[in-house]
Amino acid sequence: MSDAARPAEQPARRRGFAQAWRRIVAMFVKEFIQLRRDRPTFAMIVGIPLMQLLLFGYAINTDPKHLPTAILSYDDSAIARAMIGALRATDYFDIRYVAHGEADANRLIKSNKAQFVIQIPPDFTRRLVRGERPAVLLIADATDPTAASVAISGALGAAAQALDRELTGPLAFLAQNPAPFDLQVQRRYNPAGEARRNIVPGLIGTILTMTMLIYTALSVTREIERGTMEALLAMPVTPTEIMLGKITPYVLVGGVQMATILIVASLLFRVPIVGSLGVLVPLTLLFILANLSLGYTLSTIAANQLQAIQMTFFIFLPSMLLSGFLFPFYGMPVWAQYIGEALPLTHYLRIVRSVMLKGSGFSDLATDAGALAVFTLAAMSVAVMRFRQTLD
Repeated sequence: MSDAARPAEQPARRRGFAQAWRRIVAMFVKEFIQLRRDRPTFAMIVGIPLMQLLLFGYAINTDPKHLPTAILSYDDSAIARAMIGALRATDYFDIRYVAHGEADANRLIKSNKAQFVIQIPPDFTRRLVRGERPAVLLIADATDPTAASVAISGALGAAAQALDRELTGPLAFLAQNPAPFDLQVQRRYNPAGEARRNIVPGLIGTILTMTMLIYTALSVTREIERGTMEALLAMPVTPTEIMLGKITPYVLVGGVQMATILIVASLLFRVPIVGSLGVLVPLTLLFILANLSLGYTLSTIAANQLQAIQMTFFIFLPSMLLSGFLFPFYGMPVWAQYIGEALPLTHYLRIVRSVMLKGSGFSDLATDAGALAVFTLAAMSVAVMRFRQTLD
C-alpha cells in the first residue's frame, strides 16, 4: 500500500469509530429508557440496597437486651426482691411473667414466652443471713446460644454487687467477695452452646421459604409468557381450583425437602429431634402453604418472570434478617420485631426449634401455629382476588 493511500484511510477509520460510539450511546439510551419504564425493576435496584442499609444499620444487634424473663420466687423478702431488681437493672432481663410452680415455668419456656426463668428457693434469705451462700437458679433457653450467652455473662457480672445496698449494719460482712449467694446457670436444650443446633433447624424454614416463594411466584407469569393462559382460562375451572391445583405439587416438593434436611441434620450434624414428628410435619405443611400462598399472590402482581423473582427476593431478604435466623430476635428494636412478627418464617423458626430441641407440643405452639394459619388464609384470599383481576 502506498504512502498516499494511508492518510485517506484515517478519516474513514475515525468516521467508523464515531458511528460505533453513536450506536453504543443509542443502545445505552434505549436500555435506560426501558429500565425507567420497568418500574418494579427500577424500584428493586434502589429498594434492595436501601433495605439492606436500613436493616443492618438500625435493626440488627448482636447484643440483645430486654429478653423475656419469668420469676419463680418462693421467697418474697426485701433481699430477694433487691436481687431480682439487680438482675433487671442489667437491661438483659425483662420480667414479664410470674411462674406459679416449676411446671408453669417449664411451660413458659417451651412455649417461647420466656427465654429465662429466675428461681429463688424458699429459704433464700434465712440461709443468706447465716452466711451459707444459698443458690439462685437461672434457667436459660439456650436454643439461641448468642442471646443466652450474652445475658448470662451480664447476670454473672451483676451477681457480685447485687445486694451491696441491702447488706449493711450487722450484715455488712456478707458484702465482701465472693457474692453472698451462688448464681447457678442451667442452659437447657443446648448446654454446650453449639451453633449448629440453632442454625440447622432454622435452615428448614429458610430453604422452604426461598424455594416455595420462587416456584409459585413464577407459576402465573410463566403461563402468561408461554401463551398457555388462554387455554387454561378456557377450561371449566374456578380461580380457587386453579390456585389449589398449582400449589399442591409444591406441597409434596416441600415435604421432600423437609425430610431430606431432617435426615441430614440427624445423621450428619447430630442435631436431635426431641419432639414428635406428628407435631412437626403438620405445622411444616402449614408453613409451606403460607409461603405458597404468598408466592402465588406475587405471581399475580408481577408482569413477567424477572419481576416475580425480584419480588421474592424483596420478601426473602427481610425474612432472613428479621426472623431470628441469623441474629437474635429480641436484639432488634421494637418496630423491627413488629415487622418480624408479620413474617411466616419468624413463627416457623420458633416452631421447628421448639419441637426439635425442646420437645414442645401443639399446646405450647398454639400462638405461632395460629399466626401461620391466619397468614395463610389472608394470603390465599388475596391471591384469589388478584387472580380474578388478572382474568378480567
